[in-house]
Amino acid sequence: MMGKLFDVPRRVAAGVSALLALAVVIMLTAMTDSTPQPRPASAPSQEFSAERALVHLEKFATVPRPLGSPAGDRARDYLAGQLRAAGLTVEIQRSVGAWASRGLATFGRVDNIVATLPGTDSTGTVLIAAHYDSAAMGPGASDDGAAVAAMVETVRALQAGGGEGLRNDIVLLMSDGEEDGVLGAEAFVRQHPLGRKGGVLLNWEARGVGGPSLMFQTSRDNAGLVETFVNGVPHPRGDSSMGELYRLLPNNTDFTPLTKAGFTGLNFAYIERSSYYHTAGDSIANLDRGSLQHHGENMLALARALGGADLPALASDHDVTYFRIFGIMVTYPVALVWPLALLAVLALLGLALVARRRRLVSVPRLLIGAVSAVVPLVVSVVLAQGLWEVLVAWRPAYDGMGGLLHRPQGFQAAIAVLSGLALLGWYLPLRRRLGPAALGVGALVWPAGLGVLCAQVAPGMSYMFTLPALFCALGGLAVLVLPGPAWARVAATTLGTVMAATLLPALARNAFDGMGLALGGASALVLALFGLTALPIAELFLPEPGRRPGRGAVFAVPLVAVGLAMALVGAGLATDTFDADHPRRTHLAYVMDADTRAARWVSADADPGEWTRRYVSGHDVTGLPEGYARGTLWTGTAPSIKADGPRVAMLARDADTIKLRVTAGQGARSVTLRVDQPITEATAATAATAATGGIGQVTVPVTGTRVNTWPAEIRFRGIPARGAQITLRVPGASRIRLTAIAETDGLSAVPGFVPRPPDLVAATREDGDLLAITRTYTF
Repeated sequence: MMGKLFDVPRRVAAGVSALLALAVVIMLTAMTDSTPQPRPASAPSQEFSAERALVHLEKFATVPRPLGSPAGDRARDYLAGQLRAAGLTVEIQRSVGAWASRGLATFGRVDNIVATLPGTDSTGTVLIAAHYDSAAMGPGASDDGAAVAAMVETVRALQAGGGEGLRNDIVLLMSDGEEDGVLGAEAFVRQHPLGRKGGVLLNWEARGVGGPSLMFQTSRDNAGLVETFVNGVPHPRGDSSMGELYRLLPNNTDFTPLTKAGFTGLNFAYIERSSYYHTAGDSIANLDRGSLQHHGENMLALARALGGADLPALASDHDVTYFRIFGIMVTYPVALVWPLALLAVLALLGLALVARRRRLVSVPRLLIGAVSAVVPLVVSVVLAQGLWEVLVAWRPAYDGMGGLLHRPQGFQAAIAVLSGLALLGWYLPLRRRLGPAALGVGALVWPAGLGVLCAQVAPGMSYMFTLPALFCALGGLAVLVLPGPAWARVAATTLGTVMAATLLPALARNAFDGMGLALGGASALVLALFGLTALPIAELFLPEPGRRPGRGAVFAVPLVAVGLAMALVGAGLATDTFDADHPRRTHLAYVMDADTRAARWVSADADPGEWTRRYVSGHDVTGLPEGYARGTLWTGTAPSIKADGPRVAMLARDADTIKLRVTAGQGARSVTLRVDQPITEATAATAATAATGGIGQVTVPVTGTRVNTWPAEIRFRGIPARGAQITLRVPGASRIRLTAIAETDGLSAVPGFVPRPPDLVAATREDGDLLAITRTYTF
């Protein structure tokens, strides 16, 4: 009972034909996920034009515009002016936003732009949202300037051609402070009437500078909205597995607080070329115009579809699974997830039973084959993660890029080869002992089992494993049960694997784009699963199981695979070099104690490069202010500068509660407080003056403690010149030490500072490229 599922004459030719067919499927799938061509400024007025949107982007997205910066104020004024000129009712919502994470409370003075286009007979609100602030390290042309510019162009296109307008109210939210913890969106839902009213949300983001605009996340009970998306946009992209994966990542967008407040909605982003994310490379020059076009096309189409819909009628009591096959969007209700998962299991059991009756497998061999198939899955993950460790050791600059490399294709191909090596290392020794049929059928237990597991914990992702397992099992049954010529058996096996070739390589590619090589094990696992589904085709290239291969053949295949992987890694290192268009990242900050005037340069780079070593030389952190250091740092002496520094005064203390008045000093944009005791609650308030419009105060609970530094941290971004009132709850502490850090963007004020060369950009760590002026207090 060690047979093969099928055999044919001219096996190698049949195998080559099958592999070519699968390669065509994979390429066609990739081609159908391409971005649309950008439309010129001469496009009809009722269409979206990337070139017209680009005109707006060039007005505000050429320099960084973090929360509270002059560039952010200029962007706000320009965008509000454009919306007013278009005839919308525009309001600037001035407030304090808040966000909390482990040991950290973040506050920020935000200026949200809220613009309304009233409907003719409204059934509800369609909220189109994107943030106009950027990360401090780059101009944010993609994140999220492209979406904001698309909103302005969308409004123009909606109003082109006259007519009576849309049925429903269209509200545009250009939020502030998203990069510091979705602060603007939090303030909008907490304080603004339109935020508390709810409606249908369309949120727009970017995690790279190119690629199609993917609908990667939905609110719960999404059936009506997904149907609108599928039928309403010209080039729908995205699938329900992305939302399930996104929930596993520690990421946040404005979509989170808005949907928690009651909005239903869809979340969009493009994610390719993510090495430029949150850096100076997120520029107009690097922006893929097709991505801007796709964002805008989707935005305009959905604004029209939802703007004219009966919004309450879109409410649903269930989710749908959605994905694309060869450019066609497939959807089915969540009620089918479990039946399909169980059908895949039944089809696999049927295949195993028929194979057993044909005396191709025995139950013990089948069970061993199924259980042992975990080996290549685990080994693939280990090899991929090990490769990343080797790359970081060889090129330490990769560590600061978080796995998001400029040209990772060679390394990605190496991971694919290593996954194949893991499969061969498992399959070749066992096929002689257990038989190809036992391994091929047993291997399908893993995609079928993952389909069942996802049906329980992540229903939107179940199809990704259920359908490959189902089609492979049906293909195997067709081979065993249906009579036919040899070519029909090859065709049935190949067709059975087509679903896996359509879904799994695309999932691996999305995982590479979204997670990078630092989590390359996720893509390796998916590729190994794909390999398990293709074992009957791989068998066509191998000799009869009973033949003992020569010693040369035993070693040749794995050695060739290892050699190929090494060659691909070498090619990756040779091609993924750093230059002005593909810069490396480096972290540098300036820290000065305002009382002692002692100053230090600080870098969190694992292995500082030549430019950074002009400023740092060792790991001596004794000269740094108390509570400043976080993690392993390089330091070096620095000249002092003229700076006011922060001031903190205790206004009151009542048991565990301490009320403080905090000012940052002249020119500082933000202030950070580090506390040597854990806190459980933080409150921030600013002066209710005519200039701020009466902001009020906000309180957030804080749990846990910070890692590798003092236990608690409070940030206030965009702090007013008059300062802010910060109230902390510090349980059980009779005395606290507090270091206040006033932060000013840029390092050019330091005497002797030499700017970075063109092949370097600032790293994404939030305390880099700052003048940090400190004072330490005891209360």
